[in-house]
Amino acid sequence: MPIFTALPTEIADAYRSGGLDAFGNPPERKLSDGQGNPCRHCLRDIPEGAEMLILAHKPFEGTHPYAEVGPIFLCADSCERGGGAELPPILTTSPDYLIKGYSDDDRIVYGTGAITPTPEITARLDAIFAHPEVAYIHVRSARNNCYQARVDRDD
Repeated sequence: MPIFTALPTEIADAYRSGGLDAFGNPPERKLSDGQGNPCRHCLRDIPEGAEMLILAHKPFEGTHPYAEVGPIFLCADSCERGGGAELPPILTTSPDYLIKGYSDDDRIVYGTGAITPTPEITARLDAIFAHPEVAYIHVRSARNNCYQARVDRDD
């Protein structure tokens, strides 16, 4: 069973306290319009009118050719970390998502990437984890390639 893993609280709190993003900039503060602003920590959409952070995030250790950097949103105020076996709310608001597997050394496992309709996410995750070289999976926006969440094996 796949486990959805949100951005760690320590990382979210560092950004909230003014920590610099992947490009060395402080997070931008904006108000959510209530649509399309998924928090990568609580894995819920940020409510309309709530303050949010926008920043460049790299969900990888180190710098290498596969270490993608992209924009993410976070609730500006503290929120409870999401995740677990259930499909997170932020992965139910789009018709499809880009899903791809990565190896232990953070390289894309070729042949695992696919734009996947939302109702088929769980089956696609299971199919990707059938590849023994896949250590974890990223779910990204199918339209903008923005990182949404990590998925780990339930070992």
